[in-house]
Amino acid sequence: MKLLLPVTLFLSLSLKAQQYHLLVGTYTNSGSEGIYTYRFDAQTGKATANGSVKTSNPSYLAVSPDQKYVFAVNENDSGTVSAFKFHKENGGLTFLNAVSSAGAHPCYISVNKKGNVAVAGNYSSGTIAVMEVRNDGQLNQPKQIIQLKGSSVNRSRQEKSHVHATVFSPDFKYLLVPDLGTDKVMLYNVAQSSGALQPTEDAYADVNAGAGPRHLDFHPKLEVAYLIEELTGTISVFKYKDGRLELMQNTSSHPLSYIGAFGSADIHVSPDGRFLYASNRGDANSIAIFNIDQETGMLQIAGFQPTLGIHPRNFSIDPTGNFLLVANRDSNEIVVFKIDKKTGLLDDTKQRINVSKPVCIKWIVTK
Repeated sequence: MKLLLPVTLFLSLSLKAQQYHLLVGTYTNSGSEGIYTYRFDAQTGKATANGSVKTSNPSYLAVSPDQKYVFAVNENDSGTVSAFKFHKENGGLTFLNAVSSAGAHPCYISVNKKGNVAVAGNYSSGTIAVMEVRNDGQLNQPKQIIQLKGSSVNRSRQEKSHVHATVFSPDFKYLLVPDLGTDKVMLYNVAQSSGALQPTEDAYADVNAGAGPRHLDFHPKLEVAYLIEELTGTISVFKYKDGRLELMQNTSSHPLSYIGAFGSADIHVSPDGRFLYASNRGDANSIAIFNIDQETGMLQIAGFQPTLGIHPRNFSIDPTGNFLLVANRDSNEIVVFKIDKKTGLLDDTKQRINVSKPVCIKWIVTK
């Protein structure tokens, strides 16, 4: 009998530990208000709506390290970045302020480890904006603006620089910036006191001409980075060390027999580092699933999962690694898949989150 209380308490704490807040960014031109919040049960995969906050085209979100604040790009001609206070007790968001993104159509934002610097990438203008985060979560106007220049072989999509992500390295000493327009991943040293960016000695890493680098993720245990390439539907696997990228592998995120249009979007490694997932739009509407060699980081295809919707842009794996959620933008819903942790394959849970034009999914742990 003496063991019952500790065991019961442990189970109760475990259940509570698997409750999360889910944040969804959207495009607001078809009825969406802005950012939606949900309570997510990581045992069942069920999401319960909390509420929403109005803001224009919050197509990408970032959460502060202390999980008190949420930052959203407002993907418009005159781009802005908005800051919100997050209320864990009810999942609500309170608008704090908005500042210029120093460019057009910002599509990505990230926050440093200290939570005092945010970096936004502007797609249409090819600019990077570095801004301070105040102690109260509000943003200051950009203190550093970097204009990227160049082009590549796809004349309709690569006529100039198009910043598509601003990704901090795992140690937060470097910033990696995939530039879809120039087929380069730009590499920057990050000043630890101010967050100011300075090109590394290498300055950039090239990818195949016409590939269109888009998003990037790091392996949680190995010194390996994975880059999704939108225009060719491919993935580059790099050995990563101290701000340097060395190509090890380039592989397709589509079946060899695929003959449709490409449009790859997002890429994530599972929390245990065993599997890699990549989303494919175009005519594919699929998630590619790869096994990761645990010594080299190299990829081997495990399968393909239809997303059961149209135009899967962003997707996300919940912190427990139990579920993968796909934001199908053009079918206006998020599909919840269960991850088989032995094979990495996905099963439809039949759980759906109905929301207009979902394009970004982020998590906040409930304590």
